[in-house]
Amino acid sequence: MKLIHFRYAGRLRSGMIDGDEITLFSMQDGILAFIRRGITPQPTSERVKLEEVEVLAPFTPGKIIGVGRNYADHAKELDNAIPEKPLLFAKWSTSVIASGEPITWHTDMTTQVDYEGELAVIIGKRATKVSEADALNYVFGYAIANDVSARDLQDNDKQWVRAKGLDTFCPFGPVIVSRQDIEDPHALTIVTKLNDDEVQHASTGDMIFKIPQLIAYCSQAFTLEPGDVILTGTPSGVGKAQDPPRFLQDSDVVTISIDGIGELSNPCKVIEPTNDEDAGDDTENDET
Repeated sequence: MKLIHFRYAGRLRSGMIDGDEITLFSMQDGILAFIRRGITPQPTSERVKLEEVEVLAPFTPGKIIGVGRNYADHAKELDNAIPEKPLLFAKWSTSVIASGEPITWHTDMTTQVDYEGELAVIIGKRATKVSEADALNYVFGYAIANDVSARDLQDNDKQWVRAKGLDTFCPFGPVIVSRQDIEDPHALTIVTKLNDDEVQHASTGDMIFKIPQLIAYCSQAFTLEPGDVILTGTPSGVGKAQDPPRFLQDSDVVTISIDGIGELSNPCKVIEPTNDEDAGDDTENDET
C-alpha cells in the first residue's frame, strides 16, 4: 500500500495510490494520525486522479534521525574512516518539504549545498531498548529522503546541526510504502540524478549498519515514537566528492528513485542576500 498526503479542491486529504488514481480514506486526520493510533486507514469509494492533486510531504516527523557514513564507499570518497558504530545526527522538522517543492538556501549562509539520496524508515510504534531481532516489527513503512547538506557549514562547525538542519533541507516522500509491501529493505536500488546526470547508483544492501541495527542502537539511547523517521545514510557519488566538486546551483533538479517506492524530485533555488548598504544610502539621501 502506497500512502499519499495531498491537497485537492482546497482540502487536505490522504489516500492510497492505485495506478494513476488515489482512493481517498474516510478519516481526514492525515497519515501521522493513522501511524500514532496504530489503525489501518479505511478506503472510501471516492477516487481522484493523481495528476489533479498537489502532493504534500506525507507528514511532519517528530524526530528525524540521520545516520552518517553508513555506506563504506561514501565514507571513503570523502576520506573519512568507516565508523565502528552508527554515527547519528538530527535534522529539524522545519527542514521537511514535499516532492516538487524547491530546496532553497541563502548565499550568505552557504555556497556548498550537496545532495544525499537516502531510504527513510518510518517508525510505527513506540520503541525503547528493542532488540535487533525484533526491530523490524517497529517499522511502519518506507519513503525516500534527500539529506541535503551544507558542506561548508559541516566542515567549519564542530557538529552538524546547521549543515543538516536548514529550512527545506529534508525533501521527504512522496509516498509511504507499508512495511509489508517491501519484502527486503536491503535489496532496493537507489538512484540519484542531478538534472539528467546519474550521480548515485547503489543497493541498500550496501549499508554498513542495517535497519534492525539502527533501530536497536537508537532505541537504547532514546525512545523512538510513532512517526519518527530514520534516514539510513547515502551511497557514494555526492557532489563534494566530484573532481572538481559539484555543488547544487540555482535551477538544478535533484531526483531520487528507490525500487518499489517511487521518485522524489526537487528543484533548487538560490536566494541572494539583499543589498542593505544600498538601502542605507537611499535612507541617507532622503534625510533633510
